[in-house]
Amino acid sequence: MARPSVVLIDDHPVVLAGMRTWFRRAGIAVLATGGTPDVAWRSPGAAADVVVLDPHPAGRAEPGRADLDRLVAGGRRVVVHTTHHDEGAGARCCRVGGAVVAKARGEAHLVAAVLAAAGHRPGPAPSRSPALPRPRLTARERDVLLTWLRCESKRTTATLCHVSPRTVEGYIDRVRLRYAEVGRPAPTKASLVARALQDGLLTLDDL
Repeated sequence: MARPSVVLIDDHPVVLAGMRTWFRRAGIAVLATGGTPDVAWRSPGAAADVVVLDPHPAGRAEPGRADLDRLVAGGRRVVVHTTHHDEGAGARCCRVGGAVVAKARGEAHLVAAVLAAAGHRPGPAPSRSPALPRPRLTARERDVLLTWLRCESKRTTATLCHVSPRTVEGYIDRVRLRYAEVGRPAPTKASLVARALQDGLLTLDDL
């Protein structure tokens, strides 16, 4: 299966550089980057599975709704990456299997949103793919995993789950092992977020 690909649109070079690092680390191909949506319509950006877009460029009073609408109308899968709360953008993105991710959420959430969008297959009667074997997690493993995915650290997870940080490490290691055993390795936190989304253990709204 080909690895997913993205085109990145943001007018802050530092943000673009950070996203390139995150996606390459997650095995996601960055086909093109730029400060305007034009990069998504010309090669090689036109071939990207997912468009990551900040529709609120600096120096403009109004967000680039027309740019987002054009991408959605063209059937592109868009993940809006923004510092602004924008319900309208969320509704637009969801129509084509995308999402809105706040920049404050960081690497794991953005990577997971892109992986989820890249796996979206529009069409009638969508269903869970039988091609994804699901590991058998115990109730406690699932509880610790989901708490950690929603938290900033394993120390906080340990406090919330009333266990030691070392015990949290043990549970996470076992979850990783179970995913590896069914052929779906998840070596990073971002990949575990993606697995949890794929298996319906949580939604992007939970993160």
